[in-house]
Amino acid sequence: MAAIRKWLLAGLLVIVPVAITIWVLDWIVGTLDQTLLILPAQWQPDRLLGFHIPGFGVLLALAILLVVGATASNFLGRKLVGWSNALLHRIPVVRSIYSGVKQVSDTLFSENGNAFRTAVLLQWPREGVWTIGFVTGVPGGDAANHLPGDCLSVYVPTTPNPTGGYFVMLRKSDCVELKMNVDEALKYVVSMGVVIPGGPADAAAK
Repeated sequence: MAAIRKWLLAGLLVIVPVAITIWVLDWIVGTLDQTLLILPAQWQPDRLLGFHIPGFGVLLALAILLVVGATASNFLGRKLVGWSNALLHRIPVVRSIYSGVKQVSDTLFSENGNAFRTAVLLQWPREGVWTIGFVTGVPGGDAANHLPGDCLSVYVPTTPNPTGGYFVMLRKSDCVELKMNVDEALKYVVSMGVVIPGGPADAAAK
C-alpha cells in the first residue's frame, strides 16, 4: 500500500501540472479565437478553409496589438489616443471605469511603471504571522494626509491565485525588503512555499 500511495503521488506530481497547463493554454487560445468574429463572415478562416484551425485568433490578436502599438507610437497615433482618452473621460459612467482601468494598466505595463518592483516580508493578517507582499508605490490622495510620511502601498496576494489579494498601507519600517526579484517571489507565493527561490526546483526551472 505504501508503494501504491507513493506511485499515485508521483503520478499526480507529473500529470497535474501538465493537465493544468494544457487547460490554461486551451482556454487562452479559445478566448483569443473569438477575435475572429470581428472579421466579415466571408473573410473568416473557417469559411475560407472549410474547417476550424485553433490558433488563428491568437495570430489575429497579436497582429492587432502590433498595429495598434505601432500606430500609437508615432505622432499622429499619439494625437488620436489623446483625443479618444479625452472623449472617454467626458462620458459619465464610462469615465469612472475607464480611468481606473487605464491607471492600473499604465502602471503595470508601462516601461516606466513601478508596480511590483520590490518584494517585501510583512506581518499579515496579524502580528507574528508573516507573508510576502509587493510594493506598488506610496499612499496618495487624501489617504496620505492621514498617514505617517514613511508609509508604503503594498499588495498582498493570495495563494495559489495571486490575482486576488489585499491592498494595505503600512510603515516602511514594518516591511522587510527581500533579496529576491518579483518573479522569484511570485513563484514562491503561487507554489505555496514549495518552490524556494534559489532552491533546487527553482534552479531546475531556470
